[in-house]
Amino acid sequence: MILDKRDIQILSVLTQEGRITKAALAERIGLSPTPCWERLKKLEKAGLIDGYGARINLKKLAPHVTVFVAAEIADHTAASFRAFEAAMSRYDEVVACWALGGGFDYLLQIVTRDIDAYQRLIDEMLDARIGLSRYFTYIVTKPVKGQAGLPFDVLLGEQSGS
Repeated sequence: MILDKRDIQILSVLTQEGRITKAALAERIGLSPTPCWERLKKLEKAGLIDGYGARINLKKLAPHVTVFVAAEIADHTAASFRAFEAAMSRYDEVVACWALGGGFDYLLQIVTRDIDAYQRLIDEMLDARIGLSRYFTYIVTKPVKGQAGLPFDVLLGEQSGS
C-alpha cells in the first residue's frame, strides 16, 4: 500500500490522540469528514492500524515496578521458540515480549506490584519448564521517554513528502 501525505498525517495524529473525533481529525489534516473517514477505514482495513488504546498513568493507579528481562532459552529449536512464545501469552504481567537477534533470545517487559511479585513470577516461569534457562533483570528506576509518536518522516523518507 502506498501512503500519501494525508495518510501519514492521519497516522501521526492518531498515535498522539487516539480518541480524536472524526470531525477534528478531518479538520486537523485539512480534509472534509467523509474523505477522511474513508481514508481511515482504508488504513484500518490494510492493517496499518492495529487498534486504539489509552496510555494509563500507572503511578496514579497503583504501586508497581516495571522490569525488563533479557531472556535466553535452553534449546534453540523452532519448537522451543514456539513453546516459549506461546507461554508468554499466559502471563498477564508480561506486557511486551520481543524476539531478538544476536545475544539474548528475548526481551520481556514485565509490570508487577513489587519486586517480590516479580521474583515469584520468574520462579513460576522456571518451574513451568517453558524453556527459560537464563535471565537478566533490569529494573526501571524512572521513565525518561515512553511510547511517543512514531518517526514517520524518518521511516518513510521521501515517501512522506508525496
